[in-house]
Amino acid sequence: MRQIADVSDRSYDGWVTSLTFAREPDASRYTLHSGTDLVCVLDYRDDGRSVAMTRAYTVPTFRGHGYAGEIVDRAVAELERQGDRSVIPVCWYVAEWFAAHPERAGILQQRATA
Repeated sequence: MRQIADVSDRSYDGWVTSLTFAREPDASRYTLHSGTDLVCVLDYRDDGRSVAMTRAYTVPTFRGHGYAGEIVDRAVAELERQGDRSVIPVCWYVAEWFAAHPERAGILQQRATA
């Protein structure tokens, strides 16, 4: 079952004017489409308390246009709106995205300290 998020489209200089972001809970993934083309996927595991983002993948012909960052941004925004889960950045790309966006770190799962 595909659930299209209510996230406004963004414009990109000379490349894409409209993107469709969707959450596919049956497949445990978020998707990003440009028109009918699937351009990027973000796989996750949701245990009801946290969402482990396990893999960001951009279709090779669409790489280099910021789609991976866009899908992570939209997925994090959706989870922030829901407000009931933290994020575990398992994927290296997602971890680097959070390092580049420290203002969004409030949603990260806090590590237990000894």
